[in-house]
Amino acid sequence: MTPFREELLKTIRTIPDFPEPGVQFKDITPVLSKPDLMRRTLNVLVAPFSEERITKVIGIESRGFIFGGMIAERLAAGFVLVRKVGKLPAETIREDYALEYGSGAIEMHKDALSPNDYVLIHDDVLATGGTAHAAARLVQQAGAHIVGFSFLIELDFLHGREKIAPYGPVHSLVHYE
Repeated sequence: MTPFREELLKTIRTIPDFPEPGVQFKDITPVLSKPDLMRRTLNVLVAPFSEERITKVIGIESRGFIFGGMIAERLAAGFVLVRKVGKLPAETIREDYALEYGSGAIEMHKDALSPNDYVLIHDDVLATGGTAHAAARLVQQAGAHIVGFSFLIELDFLHGREKIAPYGPVHSLVHYE
């Protein structure tokens, strides 16, 4: 493991029993409070995609917005919000999904993507893959192309990668087994 990844693992805070009993929530806010670590994290998140043709980056609510917007700026791509139901003001398309501790639905503006778009999907954590899978289905509904997925954290023991790998490459900075 690289010194950068070791530092990242040491900085990410685990909050037991949040938001539900039994869940070990991975809190990235300590990473965000360290400007140099945040910058280095962004650099490593962008690196696998710097030579790809990406026209839009999707950020999944809510922590996916943080690095997702920065990734889009670095890649000179547009940024698309994927949010919980009822949070976007214009006409939307919707997908239901399952989480580690429940279920829900996400939406994206119907006009956010076109068939000419090449999309990177970003979120802070890959757990069961339900939310990322739903985001991939939104991209498909819009007729756009999925270039890959980007995550700060992957919870390997939940096997979310298996659900989304058929859509494109999956890049995660740190893994919890």
